[in-house]
Amino acid sequence: MNIRSLTRGDGVVIGAAVLLFIASFLSFRSYDCGSAINCPKEPIGWKPELFPVLPSIFLAGIVAAALVIAARFQPEGRKLIGLGLDQWGMALAVFAAWSSLWTIFGGPDVDQISPGVGQILGLIANLVLAVVVALTPRTPALKAPLMGAPRPAPAQPYGGMAPDQGYGYPGPGGMQPGAGPSPYGAQTPQPYAGQAGPTQVQPQPGAGAAAPQPAAAGQPAAGQPVAGQPAAAGGGEFAPFWFAVPVNRPLFAEDGSPSQIAELAPGTWYLAVDQRGPALVAQTQDGRRGLLQDTTGIQRG
Repeated sequence: MNIRSLTRGDGVVIGAAVLLFIASFLSFRSYDCGSAINCPKEPIGWKPELFPVLPSIFLAGIVAAALVIAARFQPEGRKLIGLGLDQWGMALAVFAAWSSLWTIFGGPDVDQISPGVGQILGLIANLVLAVVVALTPRTPALKAPLMGAPRPAPAQPYGGMAPDQGYGYPGPGGMQPGAGPSPYGAQTPQPYAGQAGPTQVQPQPGAGAAAPQPAAAGQPAAGQPVAGQPAAAGGGEFAPFWFAVPVNRPLFAEDGSPSQIAELAPGTWYLAVDQRGPALVAQTQDGRRGLLQDTTGIQRG
């Protein structure tokens, strides 16, 4: 569950649900008894004599908000009896608003009885809830993230090493990809076995100038690669790097199948270990690897 997947509209929905819950404990009806001594006590929404006020107004609105928020943490396409959770939530929100409206206008026809604070707040909360749930998918201002993705802070990479001690982990003092040690713990290329580096000059007794020593049989000349050793950096090979995603992105199986194995979330660094066309082979912090097909807007470490 990632709260950064919530939108501004979801924040309004949560606020309306909280207001509904508070309103259910306030007086649903108000009595104007004047100078009468025996004035009835103002009932709240939980009183049995007001049934079905509680399930049709307060509980319906709260359940509608819960379904809309729960839909944000479910995979797309999951449905309940042919409808998504957000669609069920929208239907319940409209029903709760409709019930609240008719309760206001259709209450007891008595001069001494008027809508209470709880009834009025319940109507306002349900109307706001229904309108926001209906407009959020169509309004960019309401679809915007509730919490912007912060700049990822340096954290300890795999193995518990500090940012300035591990390969490529972004952060102050950390090494960047392609600089410092070779990736994945590979050793810095050393001169070929049996060689001391470039052709050395051995002084000869009595000679004023030194002649270069020829390479041993079966050994390549200096500066030429040996079979089985990687080419020098800069030859177009992929260099692993750390990256972060701006929004939640699905991570699919590495074999190319459409099954989702994980979800990359903003605020966390992930390691790109390979590239396959426009997609990246990403590794999560728990060691899982998969294909990140949507790489737009990623932030490199």
